[in-house]
Amino acid sequence: MTMYPSRVSATVDLDGRACGGDASPVHLADLLVAMAIFGLVSAGVFTVLQEGLRVYAVGASRAESQQSGRVAVERLAGEIRTAGLGARPAMFAAISVAEPTHIVLHHDLDGDGVIAGNGETIIWRLTGKTLSRDAGGGAQPIVDGVRSFGLEYLDAASLPVQVPDEVRTVLITIVTEAVWDAAERSPVTVFSTRVRLRNR
Repeated sequence: MTMYPSRVSATVDLDGRACGGDASPVHLADLLVAMAIFGLVSAGVFTVLQEGLRVYAVGASRAESQQSGRVAVERLAGEIRTAGLGARPAMFAAISVAEPTHIVLHHDLDGDGVIAGNGETIIWRLTGKTLSRDAGGGAQPIVDGVRSFGLEYLDAASLPVQVPDEVRTVLITIVTEAVWDAAERSPVTVFSTRVRLRNR
């Protein structure tokens, strides 16, 4: 009876020599489990990153909307305050259109008594959710994401008036919202001020 020596399996290194310290072989089941865990972790990280980017975009949009609304109110108030500026006695109307979302202002910048130059007629109008300003070079958007824009006109006795030439005070109200978060229940910012015409 022939006896064969027992063989002990060993891991063979790249150079062909047995090396007992090498890593154990990876089975298919181990690889699948590792891939599944990696996929779950990656999906979680991606979800958190995506939500973080969304929150950042909404926050940035809200901040921009608030800043633009504040600038628009200050600019419109300044132009209403100086409407009718020009030589005395004034031969032109300070306000020619006085509507709830539309106002046309006049300034005689060159003092010739004629409203014809660039920048002497300024139109503010709400179109959709964009408040725009036109000073002769075409309408330029000032604020996007305007939920509401309202103008109220008062006469010298602080009573409501609809005749543009009798307007002495204008109440401005702008409600803005984030463009990226324009849901009905999203936070809004309200800007309001009262402006007196100095030149009438």
